[in-house]
This record gives sequence, structure tokens and C-alpha cells, in this order.
Amino acid sequence: MFSPIDKGDGRSPSPIRLRVLSLGAGVQSTTLALMAAHGHFGPRDCAIFADTGWEPAAVYEHLRWLMSPNVLPFPVYVVSAGNLRDSLLAAGQGKRWAAIPAFTRTVDRRGNVSIGMIRRQCTTSAKIEPIRRKVRELTGLTRKRSPRHAVVIQWPGISMDEVVRIKPSREAWQVNRFPLIEKRMTRQDCLNWIRSHGYPDPPKSACIGCPFHSNAMWRNMRDRDLPAWNDAVEVDRAIRWPARDPQ
Repeated sequence: MFSPIDKGDGRSPSPIRLRVLSLGAGVQSTTLALMAAHGHFGPRDCAIFADTGWEPAAVYEHLRWLMSPNVLPFPVYVVSAGNLRDSLLAAGQGKRWAAIPAFTRTVDRRGNVSIGMIRRQCTTSAKIEPIRRKVRELTGLTRKRSPRHAVVIQWPGISMDEVVRIKPSREAWQVNRFPLIEKRMTRQDCLNWIRSHGYPDPPKSACIGCPFHSNAMWRNMRDRDLPAWNDAVEVDRAIRWPARDPQ
């Protein structure tokens, strides 16, 4: 299913300048990229990977494989807004930071304890905005007024398991398309497709210290990726408020 302005049949002029795949190098976006390489979903021009600087080593290794010759027939651009880990360590010293959804514990004057999560800013600052800047660069929109019609189609790697994440673009010049949803593919369907074509299983794509990790993911990191586990523990300790002097 194509956007009404992008039938993909080559028979009529289209204002679309760029068809870009958002590549996280995890299961879903890897499947989307490889299926596109096999000719599924129609034309595409490139993929963009937003590097937070704090992905597990396996993700960077997998990304290098995706970017190696003869894997994807389109370019993969790597963009970054800086190193998220460094930003968190700076936050531990009282400097400005793009908040992660860290768990907090607060006690009010009456001694009531509340536990919650900080509002997440990291996805916007470390992923969405760097990709947006690159897309505008590739379409010649840097420091120019945005057109009122769509000139970009962006493909997020969202599967049926994550249907709640589907959102229309906030920009008039860009529309979102969800190819995996169109094919009603789940994460397991993606893995089955990858394995049926002889490709390696992609790693889980998420920052090392992401508070959204499940307990199972933390245990897997502790047992199978000790450097990442130690790194997460170090940063966790650094961003905690120091204990108050009991006096």
C-alpha cells in the first residue's frame, strides 16, 4: 500500500524526492531493509541509522555487516547528536542532559514515597532529530522553508507487535509508511523471514542502559555481555543523587 502521492508504478510524476528507511539495526528494521533489498515494498533510496554512541557492541557489528558490500543495494547514512553515555555522565555532575526514562524515588514533606519514571527526551534528541536533519539535507531543505506537500516517505521498522507505536508524521512535508504492518508481520515473522533467507539473527537494538529493558534482558546482559553490564552499572551509579549527609 503506497501513499496516494507515491504509487510506485513510474507512470505519473511524483513530488516525492526521497524514500528513506529508519534503520535501528534490530530485528524489525533489519528485516525491512533486507526485504527492500529483495525488491519488496517498491522504490527506496537510502537508510539512516541514528547512533546514540551507547549501543551494544553486537549492534555495531551487525550494522557494519549491513553496510558491507553486496548486502544492501542502497546507502546507509550514520548520524549522531553526540554520545548519550557522555551526556548521562555529565548529568551526574549537574549539567544539562536529554533525560532518559530513568526510575525515580521521591519523598515529600509528609514522608510519602512515590516511584515513577522521568519523561523520556532521549529518543527525540538522539534519534528523531538527527534523522530529521539528515532527511532535510538529502532533500535540499536545510535552512529552507518546508513545503506544504509531502516530499519524503519514511519507513519505520514497526511490526504488528508494536502497532501502538504507529503515528502519522507531524510534518506536512513527510509521510510515514509502515511496510511490515502492511504485510501484518510480527517480530517472530521477521525472524522467520531472516532465517529462511540464511541471514544472521539481528541483535536487540537498544541503548545499553535503557530503563525500558526487561528483567530478562538485564539478566541476559549480565550473563552474556559483561562489559555492557559493567558499563550500565557504572553509569547507573554515576547519575544517582549522592546520599544526603544524615546530619
